[in-house]
Amino acid sequence: MTALEFSNHIQLAAGSLKPVAMNLTRNADDAKDLVQETLLKALSNREKFNAGTNLKAWLYTIMRNTFINNYNKITKRSSNIDSTEYLQYLNTDDSFVTVNKGTAAFVMSDIKAAIARLNEEHRTPFMMYYIGFKYLEIAEELNIPIGTVKNRIHIARKELKKMLQVYGD
Repeated sequence: MTALEFSNHIQLAAGSLKPVAMNLTRNADDAKDLVQETLLKALSNREKFNAGTNLKAWLYTIMRNTFINNYNKITKRSSNIDSTEYLQYLNTDDSFVTVNKGTAAFVMSDIKAAIARLNEEHRTPFMMYYIGFKYLEIAEELNIPIGTVKNRIHIARKELKKMLQVYGD
């Protein structure tokens, strides 16, 4: 299928996307934006469409995934995640950790010291994961492959477990 034929098929199917977008977003402006973004993604990913398959279903899938991704971004932005430096992410209110606040203070200071001793390349992804970032978000933020993110978090956990062995079992 040529680019012109594909573009014509997309234009014909575009009309059926508007009611679905309206149903998803419940807002006329957001629905228009969603349809526009769906069509843009479809045109830019033309090579991923298999000729002879259902074009509308492919477009609906793109629209649904785009809507879900946008929704997740919005809810992620609106969540209350503190963006201060790493050690401030650890809970300093020791009251819920244990009844003995003296013991909790020692434990927290040991945890903070252990995290501070981690290599920067392991500490950064570990702390981002700790505060709620997903692996993919960490990979995008740090501009490294997702496998590297998983490996660095794994190594950080292993190192922390070794450093905090006194608190084990």
